Amino acid sequence: MSATATGLELYSRTADDAAAAVINRYSTSFALACRLLGPRPRPHVRNIYALVRVADEIVDGPAHDAGLSPAQERATLDALESEVRDAIASGFSANLVVHAFARTARECGIGDDLIAPFFASMRTDLDTAAHDDASHDAYVYGSAEVVGLMCLQV
Repeated sequence: MSATATGLELYSRTADDAAAAVINRYSTSFALACRLLGPRPRPHVRNIYALVRVADEIVDGPAHDAGLSPAQERATLDALESEVRDAIASGFSANLVVHAFARTARECGIGDDLIAPFFASMRTDLDTAAHDDASHDAYVYGSAEVVGLMCLQV
């Protein structure tokens, strides 16, 4: 991007910066590891991580700490998933982290085959106290493996 970016280019750069801020705050080791990546994959991996982190925060604490009921947490997660899909389709989101992820998804071919199991796994955190083998496998696939697969798409 040019030094004098405007319009969508400036907005996308700002979205990438917001995603980088998320990763820098939540995982200094992952942020450091991302710096070892080349300039093309680095922002995309940060964009993936930022969205994953935001979704995880909805289901694992801060949303509850803010006073959201379990139903409100689910509705918030559902809205995030819908916003991600809409942003991938349109190329824009007013949510900077979603915009950054959607740009990455569009450029790198991250599709619903990875997005759907990720959000399904996040929903598991809302209503599953104990896992059997099958639910555990589905949870690990959606919460960890697909994130790695998204990074491989980059």
